[in-house]
Amino acid sequence: MAFDNEALEEENFAAMFEASCKKEQESNRIAEGEIVEIQEDENRALVGVGEKLEGILSLDEIRDAEGNLKLGVGDAITVMITGHYNERPKISHKKVLEQQKTVAFIEANKEDYENLIIEGVVTKKNKGGYIIEMDSVNFFMPKSLAAFKDTDQVVGRTVKAQVVKLDPSDNSIVVSRRKLFNEDRKRKKEIIDNLMEDNKVVEGVIKKITSYGMFVDVGGVDGLVHYNEISYKGPVNPSKLYNEGDTVTVKAISYDKDKRHLSLSIKAVLPDPWVEVEEELDEGDTIGVTVSNLEPYGVFVDLGNDIEGFLHISEITWNKNIKHPKDYLSVGEEIEVEVIEINSETHKLRVSLKRLLPKPFDEFLKKFKEGDIVTGTVTSLTDFGAFVKIDGVEGLLHNQDASWDKNTKCKDFLKSGDEVEVKIAKINREDQKISLNSKTLQESPIDKFAASHKQNEIVKGTVRDIKDFGVFVSI
Repeated sequence: MAFDNEALEEENFAAMFEASCKKEQESNRIAEGEIVEIQEDENRALVGVGEKLEGILSLDEIRDAEGNLKLGVGDAITVMITGHYNERPKISHKKVLEQQKTVAFIEANKEDYENLIIEGVVTKKNKGGYIIEMDSVNFFMPKSLAAFKDTDQVVGRTVKAQVVKLDPSDNSIVVSRRKLFNEDRKRKKEIIDNLMEDNKVVEGVIKKITSYGMFVDVGGVDGLVHYNEISYKGPVNPSKLYNEGDTVTVKAISYDKDKRHLSLSIKAVLPDPWVEVEEELDEGDTIGVTVSNLEPYGVFVDLGNDIEGFLHISEITWNKNIKHPKDYLSVGEEIEVEVIEINSETHKLRVSLKRLLPKPFDEFLKKFKEGDIVTGTVTSLTDFGAFVKIDGVEGLLHNQDASWDKNTKCKDFLKSGDEVEVKIAKINREDQKISLNSKTLQESPIDKFAASHKQNEIVKGTVRDIKDFGVFVSI
């Protein structure tokens, strides 16, 4: 057995423990004493321990939680003689109590200690190993069984270890951190193998929630449920759906042996709603949905049964100047949309709202025709003209059609938001474009000149240009 080699080493554990505490073991005996003097200034008591010997005891060992002395001069006290200092015995009442607790621990567990786990604080490090204290009981952990790195800061650290030997003859308890790790690793491997081989569905408890998923305890092994594995909707925020301590049903989907990383899934336990989508929905269908989330680039809509669709900002309205979906929709609002794409491989569903709305151009054709004079609003200005909105549809007023003055541009006399009277000059149904004209609504320079002059009248003019075929004169 693997433990046989370890068992051979255990024969020397008690000796190692004794060697690590050799100085204390030289006179490590129990004696009944009597307090003969209290020296408060030096925080010590003198205790007679027989043969006219007085040992020195720290008063801190006989104080209560409030700092008051529990014993006084003349009181009997049991102490342990641990050595000598300037020919006076070094004594301790605390070590007697610790030894009593150690004896009680050994007595209580001597029949069945092989699977006993202790958790205590490393109080001392020596050549042989480490001393761990738990409830005033000292445990010895040899270096070979400690599983610490040389660089580890060990003293003061809380650790778990497995009891490997109890020796009532010298009141020693030997523990192994390495064996605990090996046993724990073996146990976890059995659990993981069982989960992966049988493809089991099990219940686990959420131990920690992070931004990327949840760590779930399944029978003593922690696995990660990534946020992609919580719902068929796609990535979700786990903190909005669960709390630490909640019980969830999961299924193991993979295990990375090198990283010892167990991946779990909640959605793998649930029926795949996309099967229903593929069977029940076709592109072009109209469905009712609920707005679940608004983003600058579009809207997520809930179809129910963990299915989410995406409504791109360009599919919300026929208005090309939309700034943000929140100007048109709100979370929780119920709307009807048209299914425009079902991607079974990526589980993506795209929908459109504007395709169920009347097309502004079609509505425009019902109300207006070429030659109509209408009033519109300037929406934007460019170097070549101005865009004017008429009943939800934009038309172009080109510079050359805005003024009789060829040197004048729309941006010279118009600004966004201005109302302007225009004539619908042309409607291109195929390209859905509208051409506007405003200069035909103004008196032309030729008509104005003709009204105040007649044929053969002599007038003064300015030569504007000279060509081979003649001269241009401005009058």
